Amino acid sequence: MPAPVSYPHIVKEDGKSARLERHPRTRVSMIVTDYLWRGWSAEEIVRQYPYLSLAEVHAALTYYHDHEAEIDRELAHEASEVERLRQQTKRSPVVERLRALKSRRAA
Repeated sequence: MPAPVSYPHIVKEDGKSARLERHPRTRVSMIVTDYLWRGWSAEEIVRQYPYLSLAEVHAALTYYHDHEAEIDRELAHEASEVERLRQQTKRSPVVERLRALKSRRAA
């Protein structure tokens, strides 16, 4: 029977998202988003978030590659929640006026 694997810098509690140990508000999925969706390298992520160490970013990416399905489900859930909230939220009058101006200019 294989022994459980631990990841330096990563904390994963049952039923909760994997997080950085030193920065509990920073989830692995947040780092993965920058890596996958923005195309940032580990070094670029550290440049953008100087409070992170390169070792923490690499640990988060390692965790992701070992648990892709888990993190992908988390990201998909977040994206659907954002879309649901976006559809429920009424647009501000300012946004509506700006959209109207833009469509008049395009016509």
